Amino acid sequence: RRYPTVEIRAETFNGSTHVPVPSDSAFLKALLFELRLVDDHIFVEHRDTCTRINHSSVYSVRTEGGDLWPVLAFQKSGLIYACLPLVEETLEPRPPLLTVSGLSQGLALLLGIVDYISPSRKNEAEMTAKIGQLRNLLIQACPLGTPLNTNIRSLNSSFDDIQEMPTDENQPAWRSNTYKGKPQVNVCITEKVKCMQYDKRDVVDLWQVYGAVNCKCDIEGSAPNVTLSLNLPTNGPPLQDIVVHHCVTSVDPAMLMSSSAEPLDDSVYSGPYKFPFVPPSDSFNLCYYTSQVPVPPILGSYQLIEEGSQLKITVNLKLHESIKNSFEYCEARIPFFNRGPIAQLEYKVSYGQLDLSREKSLLVWIIGQKFPKSLEVSLTGTVSFGTAGKEHPTDYVCTGNTAYVKLYFRIPDFTLTGCYVDQHSVQIFAPGKPKITASGELISSDYYIWNSKAPAPMVYRTLLD
Repeated sequence: RRYPTVEIRAETFNGSTHVPVPSDSAFLKALLFELRLVDDHIFVEHRDTCTRINHSSVYSVRTEGGDLWPVLAFQKSGLIYACLPLVEETLEPRPPLLTVSGLSQGLALLLGIVDYISPSRKNEAEMTAKIGQLRNLLIQACPLGTPLNTNIRSLNSSFDDIQEMPTDENQPAWRSNTYKGKPQVNVCITEKVKCMQYDKRDVVDLWQVYGAVNCKCDIEGSAPNVTLSLNLPTNGPPLQDIVVHHCVTSVDPAMLMSSSAEPLDDSVYSGPYKFPFVPPSDSFNLCYYTSQVPVPPILGSYQLIEEGSQLKITVNLKLHESIKNSFEYCEARIPFFNRGPIAQLEYKVSYGQLDLSREKSLLVWIIGQKFPKSLEVSLTGTVSFGTAGKEHPTDYVCTGNTAYVKLYFRIPDFTLTGCYVDQHSVQIFAPGKPKITASGELISSDYYIWNSKAPAPMVYRTLLD
């Protein structure tokens, strides 16, 4: 979608240095080239030189009329999402990315489109239909080139269904419609835990928790006020790096000062964390946070030793006693890169079952929904391989014995920080007694256990001599 009004403004800002936006086909060809999706086998100095390593999704796309910058582009589930934000200042010299407000607006709009399209990515007909509706949706979301509503899912796909804008001047722009019915509030705290374990004396294991509080508030009124509190158990790790939704009307400054980049001290704000807000009509993430929990939920060790044509593997996993022993799923995946298909496998598991993937390059250890009473499980085995073919996975980082086990799990009704919503503390300034539903979940994300018998590709050594 092109906005002539935006292009005229860009030309006004940049004058003689203005680079016109080429035709759609020419822009697509240039973008694919810049993203290395075509001609990636050819070395092109302006694109492939080591002095130009991209640390963001912002690119400079070379066209016949000059270099278009900043082009915001990324890939997701086989699709490319891209936009060209307006820079409301001169482009020579290029301003810092953080000063270009159009970038954050463009990213929010693209993420809204991703959220709208992604659930249908496995159904081609449904996805095609959604993409066909995007033009109508963008007229509402971004009528003259400025994003007004980045929650694409909340918009109506047909012009016939578009209601008149509310006449209530107190209704905020993010409440696209009003609700009629019994008031109810649904809150879900989702925590994701990332982990790197090395099982080595001179390398520090790392883990981090990332949380998001999702809300859906069905409440009557044009601008209902809601106050929600997050609580922590006694001596629970404080929440840090808190980022709140724009609908939050006020917040304790001390809450926003806690940063994971600085060491924790006794003065860190530890709650309760109060959020007064006027909720949007659709579901939204009230806030995001991180936390430095004292231990990872599952401690593990992985040993892989090569003996002739065979590999000997040993995996030990232990669930920490403070963790709820009730999983929706829990499995460990053990990939074998740069080798042929598994030709022979002998193994022993103390718990669960071991499966071999269809392409015979991955072992899937299904632990199930509970650890045994001992909270410990183990796997030992020997693996030998056939001749490698093109279809078998390769990896430029994990070569030789440098390898890992990756854990996948979800624990419903549990958070690693202990963070919870006190249902009695939810205040709604609207008629009727609301129904409050609160839940939580812990999900693994990039949870790696590296082979302790080989060097991991990224290590963090202690500051000891």
